Amino acid sequence: MPVVAKLDELGKPAWIALMILGFLIWWPLGLATLAFIAGSGRMSSAGSMTRWYGAADRMRSAGTWWQPSPRQSGNRAFDEYRQETLRRLEEEQREFQEFLTRLRMAKDKAEFDQFMAERRTRSDPSSRESSGPSSSSSQN
Repeated sequence: MPVVAKLDELGKPAWIALMILGFLIWWPLGLATLAFIAGSGRMSSAGSMTRWYGAADRMRSAGTWWQPSPRQSGNRAFDEYRQETLRRLEEEQREFQEFLTRLRMAKDKAEFDQFMAERRTRSDPSSRESSGPSSSSSQN
Protein backbone atom coordinates (compact mmCIF):
# COMPACT_ATOMS: atom_id res chain seq x y z
CA MET A 1 0.00 0.00 0.00
CA PRO A 2 2.70 2.55 -0.79
CA VAL A 3 0.18 4.64 -2.77
CA VAL A 4 -2.11 4.96 0.25
CA ALA A 5 0.83 5.90 2.47
CA LYS A 6 1.98 8.52 -0.02
CA LEU A 7 -1.52 10.01 -0.25
CA ASP A 8 -1.74 10.07 3.55
CA GLU A 9 1.51 12.04 3.64
CA LEU A 10 0.07 14.57 1.21
CA GLY A 11 -3.12 14.90 3.27
CA LYS A 12 -6.79 15.49 2.54
CA PRO A 13 -6.32 17.51 -0.66
CA ALA A 14 -4.61 14.55 -2.33
CA TRP A 15 -7.48 12.23 -1.39
CA ILE A 16 -10.04 14.74 -2.66
CA ALA A 17 -8.12 15.12 -5.95
CA LEU A 18 -7.98 11.33 -6.35
CA MET A 19 -11.71 11.06 -5.75
CA ILE A 20 -12.49 13.80 -8.30
CA LEU A 21 -10.18 12.17 -10.82
CA GLY A 22 -11.94 8.87 -10.22
CA PHE A 23 -15.33 10.47 -10.90
CA LEU A 24 -13.99 12.05 -14.10
CA ILE A 25 -12.56 8.77 -15.38
CA TRP A 26 -15.48 6.51 -14.45
CA TRP A 27 -18.11 7.35 -11.83
CA PRO A 28 -18.02 3.95 -10.02
CA LEU A 29 -14.28 4.45 -9.52
CA GLY A 30 -14.89 7.82 -7.89
CA LEU A 31 -17.67 6.32 -5.78
CA ALA A 32 -15.38 3.50 -4.65
CA THR A 33 -12.70 6.04 -3.72
CA LEU A 34 -15.26 8.06 -1.77
CA ALA A 35 -16.41 4.93 0.07
CA PHE A 36 -12.81 4.04 0.93
CA ILE A 37 -12.07 7.55 2.19
CA ALA A 38 -15.22 7.67 4.32
CA GLY A 39 -14.85 4.11 5.60
CA SER A 40 -11.21 4.51 6.61
CA GLY A 41 -11.91 7.76 8.48
CA ARG A 42 -9.41 9.75 6.45
CA MET A 43 -11.74 12.75 6.19
CA SER A 44 -12.80 12.82 9.82
CA SER A 45 -11.44 15.61 11.95
CA ALA A 46 -11.58 13.71 15.22
CA GLY A 47 -8.04 12.47 15.33
CA SER A 48 -6.43 14.35 12.53
CA MET A 49 -4.59 16.89 14.68
CA THR A 50 -3.32 14.17 16.96
CA ARG A 51 -2.13 12.20 13.95
CA TRP A 52 -0.24 15.19 12.54
CA TYR A 53 1.28 16.16 15.89
CA GLY A 54 2.22 12.53 16.47
CA ALA A 55 3.99 12.42 13.11
CA ALA A 56 5.83 15.64 13.94
CA ASP A 57 6.92 14.21 17.28
CA ARG A 58 8.14 11.01 15.61
CA MET A 59 10.09 13.01 13.03
CA ARG A 60 11.56 15.26 15.70
CA SER A 61 12.68 12.30 17.81
CA ALA A 62 14.16 10.62 14.73
CA GLY A 63 16.21 13.75 14.07
CA THR A 64 14.62 14.45 10.68
CA TRP A 65 12.61 17.45 11.83
CA TRP A 66 13.36 20.72 10.06
CA GLN A 67 15.49 22.89 12.21
CA PRO A 68 15.94 26.62 11.80
CA SER A 69 19.02 27.61 9.94
CA PRO A 70 22.04 27.48 12.23
CA ARG A 71 23.41 30.61 10.56
CA GLN A 72 24.10 33.37 12.94
CA SER A 73 22.57 36.76 12.25
CA GLY A 74 25.67 38.60 13.37
CA ASN A 75 23.87 39.99 16.41
CA ARG A 76 24.71 37.75 19.34
CA ALA A 77 21.97 39.18 21.58
CA PHE A 78 19.34 38.52 18.91
CA ASP A 79 20.62 34.98 18.30
CA GLU A 80 20.40 34.21 22.02
CA TYR A 81 16.92 35.73 22.17
CA ARG A 82 15.83 33.66 19.16
CA GLN A 83 17.17 30.43 20.67
CA GLU A 84 15.51 31.14 24.01
CA THR A 85 12.21 32.01 22.33
CA LEU A 86 12.26 28.82 20.24
CA ARG A 87 13.04 26.76 23.33
CA ARG A 88 10.21 28.43 25.25
CA LEU A 89 7.75 27.88 22.40
CA GLU A 90 8.67 24.20 22.18
CA GLU A 91 8.17 23.88 25.94
CA GLU A 92 4.78 25.61 25.74
CA GLN A 93 3.75 23.33 22.89
CA ARG A 94 4.75 20.27 24.92
CA GLU A 95 2.83 21.55 27.97
CA PHE A 96 -0.22 22.28 25.83
CA GLN A 97 -0.14 18.78 24.35
CA GLU A 98 0.06 17.33 27.88
CA PHE A 99 -2.88 19.55 28.90
CA LEU A 100 -4.95 18.30 25.97
CA THR A 101 -4.12 14.72 26.90
CA ARG A 102 -5.21 15.30 30.51
CA LEU A 103 -8.37 17.07 29.31
CA ARG A 104 -9.31 14.16 27.03
CA MET A 105 -8.61 11.71 29.84
CA ALA A 106 -10.83 13.66 32.27
CA LYS A 107 -13.63 13.81 29.71
CA ASP A 108 -13.35 10.08 29.03
CA LYS A 109 -13.38 9.35 32.77
CA ALA A 110 -16.45 11.53 33.32
CA GLU A 111 -18.29 9.82 30.47
CA PHE A 112 -17.31 6.39 31.80
CA ASP A 113 -18.39 7.27 35.35
CA GLN A 114 -21.73 8.52 34.02
CA PHE A 115 -22.17 5.31 32.03
CA MET A 116 -21.40 3.17 35.08
CA ALA A 117 -23.82 5.17 37.25
CA GLU A 118 -26.59 4.77 34.67
CA ARG A 119 -25.79 1.08 34.38
CA ARG A 120 -25.99 0.60 38.16
CA THR A 121 -29.38 2.30 38.37
CA ARG A 122 -30.65 0.25 35.43
CA SER A 123 -29.38 -3.08 36.73
CA ASP A 124 -30.68 -2.59 40.27
CA PRO A 125 -34.47 -2.99 39.81
CA SER A 126 -34.81 -5.22 42.92
CA SER A 127 -34.06 -2.34 45.28
CA ARG A 128 -36.65 -0.17 43.56
CA GLU A 129 -39.28 -2.95 43.67
CA SER A 130 -38.67 -3.67 47.36
CA SER A 131 -38.95 -0.02 48.27
CA GLY A 132 -41.95 0.51 45.98
CA PRO A 133 -44.58 -1.72 47.68
CA SER A 134 -43.49 -0.83 51.19
CA SER A 135 -43.89 2.86 50.51
CA SER A 136 -47.32 2.30 48.95
CA SER A 137 -48.49 0.15 51.89
CA SER A 138 -47.43 2.80 54.37
CA GLN A 139 -49.60 5.32 52.53
CA ASN A 140 -52.69 3.09 52.85
